[in-house]
Amino acid sequence: MASKVVDKCNSHIVPIIEKLGYDVLEVEYAKKVDGMNLTFYIDKVPNGITLDDCEKVNNAISDVLDEINVSDDAPYILNVSSAGLDRPIKNQKDFIRNKGKQVEIKLYTPINKQKSFVGSLEGFDDKTYTIKQSNGDLVSFEKEKVAICIPVIEF
Repeated sequence: MASKVVDKCNSHIVPIIEKLGYDVLEVEYAKKVDGMNLTFYIDKVPNGITLDDCEKVNNAISDVLDEINVSDDAPYILNVSSAGLDRPIKNQKDFIRNKGKQVEIKLYTPINKQKSFVGSLEGFDDKTYTIKQSNGDLVSFEKEKVAICIPVIEF
């Protein structure tokens, strides 16, 4: 059911959001504490997302979601959200936004007693993340061994 809802949203709703000038980084349909949630994670370069942007997108898609009955009458909560500064790097759009920026990769199992690695994100594909460490070394990690890859936030 979840993939069916996401597929409907990708084909019918995402184009509406993109026409408004936003990038849709992810559509998520998942059970949360308060029930099923349909969440659109959006971004806008270079200024990012404001609460007004989220409201604008919500208003633009709410009626269309009702019309196409995306959840086949199952109740859900609609959320429109900024991707967030610390959004994990999961897909190609996330990679493009973060290429060349500092990231932290945390592994499930240590390599040489180390589970956390920091470097600039240089490569990303279906199987690997590649970072350039401060010493200039390129290091690749198999995605299945990576617990999380997140941007390093510096203030």
